Amino acid sequence: MAWNELFSTDIGLLSLFTIGFILVMAIYIYRFAKRHIAEDEAKHRLTHH
Repeated sequence: MAWNELFSTDIGLLSLFTIGFILVMAIYIYRFAKRHIAEDEAKHRLTHH
């Protein structure tokens, strides 16, 4: 019943879109932060050794 409502009603599809958007944002922010942390660590190693 809940699955049917999730995939067939406007509010259900909006909820699915919102959940998907949040997941994509979380993955993007995680990768963005991980990349910048690695860059900062590399710069720190070059300047302090």
